[in-house]
Order: sequence, then C-alpha cells, then structure tokens
Amino acid sequence: MVQKRNGPPSKPPVGDDAALRADAAAETAPVRKRGRPRAFTPEVALARALDRFRDGGYAATSLDDLSAAMGINRPSLYGAFGDKRELFLKAYEHYRDDVGGQFATAFDPALTLRQSMERIFATALDVYLAGEHGPRGCFTVMTAGSEAMADPEIRGTVLRALAATDKALRKLLELAIARGELPADTDVELLVQVAGSAIHTIAIRARAWTPRADLEVIARRAIDFVCAGGAAPAAPRR
Repeated sequence: MVQKRNGPPSKPPVGDDAALRADAAAETAPVRKRGRPRAFTPEVALARALDRFRDGGYAATSLDDLSAAMGINRPSLYGAFGDKRELFLKAYEHYRDDVGGQFATAFDPALTLRQSMERIFATALDVYLAGEHGPRGCFTVMTAGSEAMADPEIRGTVLRALAATDKALRKLLELAIARGELPADTDVELLVQVAGSAIHTIAIRARAWTPRADLEVIARRAIDFVCAGGAAPAAPRR
C-alpha cells in the first residue's frame, strides 16, 4: 500500500523537460526597464523643449526644466536627444522647419511683390508676438544668435538661417524685376538688406513687448521702400 504524502506537490521529475524549460524561461526573461512613457512622441517632446528654450534662453534652461517640460525623465531625454547642447540644436532645426513652413506661402510666385512682402511681414508678426508667457521674438535672432559667439556649430546654423532668408528675398526681388514690377537697375542687395533688417528689428522689438500697431508701422514702411525699388516715397502734395 502506497502511503500519501502531506504538503505541497513535488516538483516535476527530471524527465519533464517542458516544465523545466518553462521555469528557466521565467527566471531568465528580461526585466522591462523603466524609461520613457508609452505616450512619448519625439516630435511633441522636441516642440516642448523648443518652447522652453524660447521662453528662458539656453543658459537659464536646465536639464530638469527640459525634462519637466518634455514629460520624460533625464535618462530618456539623453537616450532620445543627447545632451543639452544636442537638444538645443535639434530644437533649433525643428524651429526652422516649422517657421519655414509658415513663411512658405509668402513666396508663392503667383503673388505680386507687394502681396508677398505683406505676407512675409504679417507672418513675422504672428510668429514673433506669439508665446504663452509673452512675445518670444525670433529663435534665430534672440536665442541662437546669443549662443553663436561661443559655439561654432550654433554659429554655423545661425549663418545658414540668415543666408537662407537672404536667398529667398533675393529670388523674390529678381522675379519682380523680371516681371517688370521693379526697374531693371534695382539694387537688389540693398533691398534684401533693408527687408531682412526690418524683419530682425521687429523680432527684437516684439521680444521687448513693443505693441503690434507700432511694429506694423515699421513693416509697412519697409514694404513701401522695397516695392518702390528703394526710391524715396513721393512727398505728399500740400
């Protein structure tokens, strides 16, 4: 007569390979590491980092600030974007892509020169005056420009951004000359510099909370100057 044993059931016999393999798999299964949340979206996180840099600048924005703004912990931040400087450069490229898309319609060749200039300055005002905590101006002029002196890579990116603006304005003016909107002997480089300078001063003044109405006066005068080919506007008759 076989006597029953009390207590927990015995382990499977040595020959029960399936059970042994199951136990081994459970013991050696990789532990899921904690890191970025499932809802993490690189584009959204990068946009939030850009907002933080635009509001506070590079030096005053800490990694803890960025981590909180992006909604990810610091290890995940490093893993996805690198260190603070790398994140800044990626945020800057994100800004250029985003703003470039907003300005794109202003350079439609179907528009007249004045229509294009009006759209360029209207877009600039909308972009530079926007901000949850107040006007933020232009990232190139106000934020990246201040870091360009000490960082060659940031300086190169800033110079490329400025050159791209000049190139787009130059192409616009050359098209206006070809269509007869401007005289053939128009000083294109002068108008490129005037238009670019007006855009930059609007960015600076916007950051200083200059009222939109005052900035619109600057824009209107710059537009009139460019569309007149650099000629002084006629004095009103008395």
